[in-house]
Order: sequence, then structure tokens, then C-alpha cells
Amino acid sequence: MTATTQAPAVVPGSRAHTDGAGAVVPVQTRSARPTSYSPEDFGAPSGREVNWKHTPVDRIKGVLDLAAASTDASVTITAPDGVEITTKAIGEAPRGEAFVPEDMSGALAWQRSSEASHVRIPASLELSEPVLIDVTGVTELTHQHLVIEAAENSHATVLLRHSGPALFAQNVEIIVRDGANLKVVSVQQWDDEAVHVAAHQARVDRDASLRHVIVSFGGGVVRVNPSLELSGAGSHGEMFGLSYADAGQHLESQVFLHHKGAETSGDVLYKGALQGEGARSVWIGDVLIGPDATGTDSYEANRNLVLTDGARADSIPNLEIQTGDIRGAGHASATGRFDDEQLFYLQARGISEDEARRLVVLGFLTEIVQKIGIDSLEAELIAAVEEELAQEGTR
Repeated sequence: MTATTQAPAVVPGSRAHTDGAGAVVPVQTRSARPTSYSPEDFGAPSGREVNWKHTPVDRIKGVLDLAAASTDASVTITAPDGVEITTKAIGEAPRGEAFVPEDMSGALAWQRSSEASHVRIPASLELSEPVLIDVTGVTELTHQHLVIEAAENSHATVLLRHSGPALFAQNVEIIVRDGANLKVVSVQQWDDEAVHVAAHQARVDRDASLRHVIVSFGGGVVRVNPSLELSGAGSHGEMFGLSYADAGQHLESQVFLHHKGAETSGDVLYKGALQGEGARSVWIGDVLIGPDATGTDSYEANRNLVLTDGARADSIPNLEIQTGDIRGAGHASATGRFDDEQLFYLQARGISEDEARRLVVLGFLTEIVQKIGIDSLEAELIAAVEEELAQEGTR
């Protein structure tokens, strides 16, 4: 496929910028980032680029090695009757209809995934059980391109689970056609040293809706960047995230919500908890309301709860509006420790301090868990939070 690289304009006499752009005008917005299907067009990141400066690039170099041999990821798909499961080569529709890499890892996953798994929910099909996609990692370098397509007026939930060791670059392409209602939940429960770098890109067409949920618990470095384009009039998008970072873990999401069509609505909420020395979370939220997105209603928020000393959460919300004819738009960010008033309220009613802390954290994170809508997974994640809290209590 032909590359679509967009190079920033060079400014005569300018010097290198701190974001690593060199003698050029640095990229200011998410929508202006270069895109290409060729990894060579990006070059290996130095860690100073705007989209890499919060990522520990020294820990993910193995994923970005152009010379390293790699294999396709091991994937098991379990689907209810009626769901179509095929593979798509590069250039075979709908692969590439809603996805174009915007960094080196995405381009590598595109190029090295000779056959992309394609999960299609046919038109008007309503599923009562989720489609299950299990990715089992290995220690060797692996790549994956996955296409999830919800045809017109279909209703479905897709659960994507990751486990095991990993040195993994992944693309997830999501297409929600007119009138469809799709939920995609991606759960990262990797082994401790796993490295997972992923890009999720979705397009939502007219009167369709997508709920996209990212849950990251395990792994050494897990960077999952979701991008959602509300292209059709009346489309709706929700982007939710939950993370729990332990000592030495780096959990990151760079979120992009693009209101392109008229009368679109979007809601973004990511929550994270952190505990232990060197625990790190990064959330960058970009919302773009385009010039034709009249009547838009959009809101994004990120909230982080720092449980111990030595943990750090970076939270950067951005909002760009290119039309004045909107219903509303806003963003918020908050990072802090326990609310002393909440703890006092619980302790004043005879609840011990440890139990009060547990209840506060559960209440904080459960808001996201309850948005998943899969009872068994919700119970499993609550149990995982309880286990994390028990470990925090032993520190």
C-alpha cells in the first residue's frame, strides 16, 4: 500500500526542537502527526518526539527492531453462531479502511502481519454472548493486525484478552457501520516483564455507536493508544480505561477522539491507581471537534489515585475546537492521594483504616468496571483489584 507520510514544514534557520522534530515546526496536535504504512518513514524514536517523550523507549527497543525476525501472534477466536471469521492480506478490504499507522510500531505491525484476523458481525445480527479473542504471548517478537467489523444495524460485544510473556506490537482496526452498536473490551493481563505496544483505531459511521474499554493490569511496559473517529452524523463514542500500576510498571494510553460528523457525541473517562516505587501511568487525551462537527457534545476526563510514595501519574488533556456551533465540550484531570474526608467518614463509623482505604479504592475504580457489561469479567476484575490492594497492604 502506498505510504501517506505527511512531513512538517521546514523553517529556514531553525534549530532542533526539544521534541526531537529537528529543524522543523514541531507537531502541535494529534491530527497533524505523520502517517505511513512504511516503518522506515518514521525511524526509531529517541524519546524526545511528542508521541514518545513519556514512554521508556529503552525498554521497548526490541519491539521497534527493523532487523529482528518476528512471527504472527497466537490468536484463538471463539464466536457465537453467525459471526464470520476470515483473514485479510495487505490490500484486501476492509483491512486499511479505518487504519493508518502513526508511529513506527504501528507500521511494523501492519507490514509484518501478512494475514490479519478479520472478525465480522453480519448486518442486523444481535449477539447475546461476546466474541472472545485470546492472544497468548511468547518471549519472541510477535506482531498482529486485527480487524473487527460490525455491519449495518448489528449489536455485539468483542472481548480481547492478552496473557503470558510478550514482546508484542499490535494493531486493532475497528469499523462500526451505519446503525451498528459495538462494544470492544481489551484486557491486558501480561506477565511481569511483558512489553506490549498497540494502536487501536476505530471509525463509527452514521447513527452508530462504539464503547471502547481498555483495562491494563499486568506487563512491564504496556502502551495502548486508542483513536476513535466519529465520522457519521449522529454517531456516538465512549472511551473508558482502567489501569493499576505496580512497582516498575509503565502503563500508558494516548487517547484521540475525533468528532468529524455533525450531531456526534463522545464521552472519555480513564481512571488509574498506582502503588510502589517506580509505578508510572501516562494518559494523554486529545479531542478534536472538526469544522463540520456542528452540534457536537463531548467531554473527557482522567483521574488517578496515587496510593504510595514513589509512584507517578502524568495526565495531559487537550481540546481543539474548529467550529463554534457545538452543544458542549470540556475536559478535566485530577491526580491525588486518598481523600481524607472519605477516610474520616468511614472510620468515624467504626471501619478500620485499612478497610476504609480498600473501600475507597474499590469505589473509585468500580465505576469503570461496571461499564464493561460482562458479569464474569467484572467480577474477575474486582477480585484483581482486591488482590492488588492486598499486596499494597504488605509493603
